[in-house]
Amino acid sequence: MYRGKSITELREELDKGSITKEELFSHANTLAHSFQEDYNSFVTIIDKPKFKERESLVSGIPYALKDNFSTSGILTTGSSNILKDYIPVYDATVYKKLKNAGAVLVGKTVLDELAMGGTGTTGHTGVVKNPWDKTRMIGGSSAGSAAAVSLGIVPFSIGSDTGDSVRKPAAFGGVVGFKPTYGRISRYGLFAFASSLDHVALFTRNVKDAAIVTDIIKGQDPMDMVTLKDDGKKYADTLDEDIKGKKLFYIKEICSKEFYKDYLDEELESVLDQFQELVQKCRDLGFVVEEVSMDQKLLEAIYPTYMCISCAEATSNNANLTGIQFGPRGEGDSIEQIMFDARTKGFSELIKRRFILGSYILQKENQEKLFKNAGRVRRMIVDKITEFFKEYDGMILPASGGIAPEFTATSEKVEKLSPRYLILENHLAIGNFGGFPSITLPYGFVKDMPIGVNITGRIKEDDLVLNMAHKIESVTGLKDQYCKVGDIDV
Repeated sequence: MYRGKSITELREELDKGSITKEELFSHANTLAHSFQEDYNSFVTIIDKPKFKERESLVSGIPYALKDNFSTSGILTTGSSNILKDYIPVYDATVYKKLKNAGAVLVGKTVLDELAMGGTGTTGHTGVVKNPWDKTRMIGGSSAGSAAAVSLGIVPFSIGSDTGDSVRKPAAFGGVVGFKPTYGRISRYGLFAFASSLDHVALFTRNVKDAAIVTDIIKGQDPMDMVTLKDDGKKYADTLDEDIKGKKLFYIKEICSKEFYKDYLDEELESVLDQFQELVQKCRDLGFVVEEVSMDQKLLEAIYPTYMCISCAEATSNNANLTGIQFGPRGEGDSIEQIMFDARTKGFSELIKRRFILGSYILQKENQEKLFKNAGRVRRMIVDKITEFFKEYDGMILPASGGIAPEFTATSEKVEKLSPRYLILENHLAIGNFGGFPSITLPYGFVKDMPIGVNITGRIKEDDLVLNMAHKIESVTGLKDQYCKVGDIDV
């Protein structure tokens, strides 16, 4: 009865008294437990909520929170064995703001360990499965947060986005994923992965809900020095502003069949065809949409640049996870042996590889060639996109070259050195490189699986990005969708 309803719809039901906040939470809690075995969205499901009476659009509305946000008195693991018993003593700013607004936490969601990964398969409690097809990934790292919204358990969830960790799972799960401008939302209490790239982000099932949640959690925070002064705008109130004449661009090298002729299959062809159909719909709405060209070498450098910077910063940020300050105490006769034992047992193979890579990049003899050069390439990419933004209001691109991968995907399907992988599967990191506001929303289906389109805009123009996405959403026919698997109602 209430599964899959939006924030606005639930607000109306609560206000007219057709359901109470206690009943609404019980409904979400039952769904969370019912789907847990099959989809593994949650590390912790809250069974005894704390309600606050507040005059807010999200008061009484259930939501989910990625398990790398600090929640006082509630288990917060980062989906890592080294933090499997960690209970914080303070609240992340985002959690505190939502709590103060009266939103009700349903549970803490599974992520790729320490937010490093894009598969949803490396969390210490197991694999997160895609609601549209359990043989496929939902993506990551914000896997559980995406699945919880895609399943209709909650109308919104909070995640973090360092390369595409909200926007790519949103595409694979058929929901909306929004990453505001860098600094728009405080990261105090978010476990740091790569500090120059990390963004707080969110999942909803429509663009208006994304604006509503962002309005509540944005703003300057003295506990996070990079937060921006609040722009004073209510994004939910500006969604219907006229977009006629607004200019969008797409990058030829990312959207051209000719560019991928050696890797073109039925799946990619359908993604690109539907993208061009959507571009025409955007023109019919009043947008000006034009094609631009960008140096292929720069585009192919996005992924290695991201890996260099993120691994180096992650190695530094997670140096405190030693098994002494945090995590199960290791065995050994010296501090070095204790740390070695704890980190060997506490981290998955993927995390260990990333830390080793990060340590190598940060070695004195490698910093100039690897870490600093990665920073220079990042600047070149951002400068080029910023140059486009002098003429255009936003960039529109397919969020991915295909549907959610199968868990048993063959190696040739994801050829890591092909342009299809290096560019089409990793261009969303541009939004993190430049701190640009960026949103993904569903625009079609391929093989009965959802695909997403991404709109990225100029920094601090979050309201315009949401406004443009809201207009595009009106012609996709996919607003408020969720996967009706299980046909469960409570």
